[in-house]
Amino acid sequence: MSGRSSPPGERPKRRRPRRSQYLLHLREKQKTKRIYGVREQQFRNYVEQAKRRKGVTGEALLSLLERRLDNTLYRAGFASSRAQARQLIVHGHFQLNDRAVNIPSVLVREGDTVLVKEGRRDRVKGIVEENKDREIPRWLEKNLEALKCQVIAPPNVEEIGHSIAVNLIVEFYSR
Repeated sequence: MSGRSSPPGERPKRRRPRRSQYLLHLREKQKTKRIYGVREQQFRNYVEQAKRRKGVTGEALLSLLERRLDNTLYRAGFASSRAQARQLIVHGHFQLNDRAVNIPSVLVREGDTVLVKEGRRDRVKGIVEENKDREIPRWLEKNLEALKCQVIAPPNVEEIGHSIAVNLIVEFYSR
């Protein structure tokens, strides 16, 4: 038996190089983009908006992403995923403040009400029943009978539920 660490004909395994700072920043950005279903340019616009706001840029970024209509409907349990919420919005199943809406990236504000349209209630009711056990964040108030939800406060960063290192994302865009 020889002193080789690998069998004959195989090359010895090389150590993986250490992950660079750039890689860590990029992966965090990509992870966040995939979670919220946002493309690069739109994500960059959200980062720019967050930089212009007062306060911590990372928290402002997460607040913007959480306030998207598709995310709000997902959080309220009107959809099983953010992608499904996007599709339901684009197909015209919802009203925002008694006006028809078909743009998933609309930002909801405090006091806004999202309601399922009258003729679309049967389709959404089954989805709501599937997701009735999902915990709803404190910044949303849901009415199951009327199939509507209301934004009662700005989104709280602690309630997001994902481990997103926003400082890495902000550093990525500030280079």
